[in-house]
Amino acid sequence: MKSALKVNSISATANLTIHVLFILMGLTCLVPLLLIVAVSLSSEQSVVIDGYRFWPQQFSLEAYKYLLQEGKTIIQAYGVTIFVTVVGTILSLLVISSFAYPLSRKDFAYRKLFTFLVVFTLLFSGGMVSWYMVTTQIFQLKNNIWALIVPYLFNGWYVMIMRTYFMTSIPDGIVESAKIDGAGEYRIFFSIVLRLSLPGLATIGLFSAIVYWNDWWLPLMLIQDDKILNIQYLLYKAQSTADFLSSVSGQNYGTVMQISPPSLTVRMALAVVGIGPIVLAYPFFQKYFVQGLTVGAIKG
Repeated sequence: MKSALKVNSISATANLTIHVLFILMGLTCLVPLLLIVAVSLSSEQSVVIDGYRFWPQQFSLEAYKYLLQEGKTIIQAYGVTIFVTVVGTILSLLVISSFAYPLSRKDFAYRKLFTFLVVFTLLFSGGMVSWYMVTTQIFQLKNNIWALIVPYLFNGWYVMIMRTYFMTSIPDGIVESAKIDGAGEYRIFFSIVLRLSLPGLATIGLFSAIVYWNDWWLPLMLIQDDKILNIQYLLYKAQSTADFLSSVSGQNYGTVMQISPPSLTVRMALAVVGIGPIVLAYPFFQKYFVQGLTVGAIKG
């Protein structure tokens, strides 16, 4: 008992060092966010004169007022982003868990073959040209909402995580007992396995939701219709040109802004609008997220 405690204990200096490192890591994530919020609440003139500050020199909601004036464009992009994130996350969880569960079963005859194919996709890819040709010409995923959903439905790394989760968290005895009671494979999977796998599903779901919410690459490659743009691609275009929102608004709704947009602060305001829902949703998934990350950990 003493030897076990000695192995698992660390010195006070090491403990302090670890805490300091994690605090520094936390600050590297928090400080840029605070800077973005502060700049978005500053006036354009103060940012031009004084530069970026962690506290607004001249408090102003000018950037957010400009976004509200472009409400149709922002709301439309938000609607696309929310739809893609919700539908994509649900379908992704269904595809990944349905693929990972058979790989976790020892009685699945082709378990090693399909596991090898999943790992192979993690190491090699066909390249961007072949991906684009298959996506647009075979699956016809271009200029439609499904072009933002289908390419991210399957992720080999997430499949391996869920496979490991099923192997370590679903006892074989439960599955065998359900079979004895007459339950089929679909009944076992949907009524027993998925209900016992909420922490793992929540973890993968959070990862998938972040991927869908933060994606700007698929709209760049596959979308040319302004009505299917998501909020992150809007932010990407706003960083490329300060007049993007005005040009989109003029093309879609026949109106042209008479006032020059606050280019510096509006970019930060759009970034705050883009990351807000994910930041607010994370605390509700934190419990499942931590449980999912600690699956398979060895208790000392």
